[in-house]
Amino acid sequence: MKSDSVKKGVSTAPHRSLFNALGYTEEERRRPMIGIVCSYNEIVPGHMNLDKIAEAVRLGVAMAGGMPVMFPAIAVCDGIAMGHVGMKYSLVTRDLIADSTECMAKAHGFDGLVMIPNCDKNVPGLLMAAARVNIPTIFVSGGPMLAGRIDGRKRSLSSIFEAVGSVAAGTMTKEKLVEYEEKVCPTCGSCSGMYTANSMNCLTEAIGMGLQGNGTIPAVYSARIRLAKHAGMKIMELVEKDIRPRDIMTKEAFMNALAMDMALGCSTNTMLHLPAIAHEAGVEINMEIANEVSDRTPNLCHLAPAGPTYMEDLNEAGGIYAVMNELAKKDLLNLDLITVTGKTMRENIAGCVNTDPEVIRPIDNPFMQSGGIAVLKGNLAPDTGVVKRSAVLPEMMVHEGPARVFDCEEDAIAAITGGKINHGDVVVIRYEGPKGGPGMREMLNPTSAIAGMGLDSTVALITDGRFSGASRGASIGHVSPEAAVGGPIALVEEGDIISIDIPANKLEVKVSDEELAARRAAWQPREPRVKDGYLQRYAALVTSGNRGAVLQIPKA
Repeated sequence: MKSDSVKKGVSTAPHRSLFNALGYTEEERRRPMIGIVCSYNEIVPGHMNLDKIAEAVRLGVAMAGGMPVMFPAIAVCDGIAMGHVGMKYSLVTRDLIADSTECMAKAHGFDGLVMIPNCDKNVPGLLMAAARVNIPTIFVSGGPMLAGRIDGRKRSLSSIFEAVGSVAAGTMTKEKLVEYEEKVCPTCGSCSGMYTANSMNCLTEAIGMGLQGNGTIPAVYSARIRLAKHAGMKIMELVEKDIRPRDIMTKEAFMNALAMDMALGCSTNTMLHLPAIAHEAGVEINMEIANEVSDRTPNLCHLAPAGPTYMEDLNEAGGIYAVMNELAKKDLLNLDLITVTGKTMRENIAGCVNTDPEVIRPIDNPFMQSGGIAVLKGNLAPDTGVVKRSAVLPEMMVHEGPARVFDCEEDAIAAITGGKINHGDVVVIRYEGPKGGPGMREMLNPTSAIAGMGLDSTVALITDGRFSGASRGASIGHVSPEAAVGGPIALVEEGDIISIDIPANKLEVKVSDEELAARRAAWQPREPRVKDGYLQRYAALVTSGNRGAVLQIPKA
């Protein structure tokens, strides 16, 4: 066993004395040592139940003959961090989580790991760590929140962000806003739509690193506790068979994940996280591959914010395996890949049927013939820009309008809520990319304000930052190269005509090459917004959004 390096032999007597200090018995030390990486805390609603998940995992490990040992991972609540300096610290935690988990796992000689994440950066951060450490690992998340109910309709976190815009527009009273505040988030769990957290938990299941139901069983269901116990038991089988993350997270598995991403209509943040996880697994995913997969993969789900259904509905309709079975009808997945069940995906999904064709559209009657995400390119985004196509109104699939340019999110929000944005405008928010932010803030506040004020059918938003999974509308993020490194988005001027053609995957500013070249020659880099602390180090190491915003030591 790998843990023998800290438990067996004369030379490890000092180590055993420290295990004694921890209260572990000799009988426990004879067993495989399983690290339980738990991101429980009291500030993230999706994580407040993870102590119970961890205890269930601990019982499962012990029942199957393992030695469970818990250690923590951090997590930021994107909703609470939204709209202020806190959002600069969201994406950057992904790498802190991966780094700290690597440190703990390699320093202590674990034989296997059970990862217990739930929210946005926590899931990809731990998947990155799993690929990097590459010892037997299984994931069990905390599960999604139940939807709230207002006036007989299901609602979620995105509803209240949009309600704030409605109050600003004078179409909703402050009293009604208070009702939203009280009701949209009724339970613990990751927010109830197909936002980033649920997207990543579903893709963890689809890629083969989580058991059935990992992405969809609601946080408050007892089935979630049973799932955690089974994950604790299953890790012992993975250790015995030496099935490791890189055996599971192959190029073909990532292609499956991309196909499921398109079918589910996941958050655009998956276009940051899947390449970053693949990078740690030694697999390259570029954005051109994403468009190829999207072109052949129908969009089968319109969960909030794209439609009126929620994670609990997807769970009842058959969950991720039912969606995979729909895609399998047209051979859109490789089902002969090994998973954490110890079986192939084909064996896993056998018999899992779609029980609600309104939640999971049959493969022959999709919402769209192409996938939920589109990657755009053009002279405004020579590398890439990303849009959640499934959440864009039909009338905004092709749009031209004058640029309204802002160098930070706060200025854009002030203009939107102040009534200074007109029908047909294209709001450009720049210097919010990985380096320029730094930290590539989510733009849920401006997108929600646009929607809440009734402008989402006529106004687009483009940024080198990113969007919450709760964002909807013609919201194009991850524009690369970003403004901070002199990308074309830095050269856009107020009133320039911007052309968006989502079906053709094009994003352009209608300015001549000669004029852009003249502007580029006159452009000067901005002073860094942050000059100390972790964000300074992050900005120095981070790559562009089209590369997954991974960290890389600059070449000398």
